[in-house]
Amino acid sequence: MILYGARPSPFVRKVIIFAAEKGLELDVQPGGFGQGGDAFAQASPFGKIPGFQDGDFLISDSTAIITYLDTLHPEPNLIPVEARARARTIWYEEFGDTIVQATGMPIFFNRMVAPLMGMPQDLAAANAAEADRLPGIYDYLEKILPESGFLVEDRLTLADIAVACPLINIGYCSGVLTDGRWPRLKQWLQRMRERPSVAAALAAEARAIERMAAA
Repeated sequence: MILYGARPSPFVRKVIIFAAEKGLELDVQPGGFGQGGDAFAQASPFGKIPGFQDGDFLISDSTAIITYLDTLHPEPNLIPVEARARARTIWYEEFGDTIVQATGMPIFFNRMVAPLMGMPQDLAAANAAEADRLPGIYDYLEKILPESGFLVEDRLTLADIAVACPLINIGYCSGVLTDGRWPRLKQWLQRMRERPSVAAALAAEARAIERMAAA
């Protein structure tokens, strides 16, 4: 199974971690940003990352890929079957993919991606997102995180993976979470980063970022 995309993307990372928690190994190949060639274009005709290929099956979008992997490999169960827990898990994935990612994108892109790629930075947009929108997201998570340290069913689910991935990107270039205002969130994110599946993904993308910087 081939996953096309840039490892530092939270959507690519989400699929990599989800697959690793399932015990699946993906062949991660470049895709997007002018990379990937015909194979990526066939998997993702609109250039959305990640793209995915399993034999003659081609698809894009992290949620679609995760749905495919989970259907083929239902254990360990990362998307609960109980109705309320399942609904909450889907909500948290949507929250991570849209609300958190939309807030974090101007921060991550303008402070980290743009300089690496030699593109213009809009630091005012990054600063505004960090000051005006990010604290509300952190406040929400600090309030709803259970004592168990997991978002749903007191165990790791897709919910934790999906929310952690865009927060990791924000953490690359924002120190707001370290000011002591959100201790439960900070502890939860640190535990997520220390999980073997997440730590391995972050180590691989650190090498990818180093190669980008060298280029």
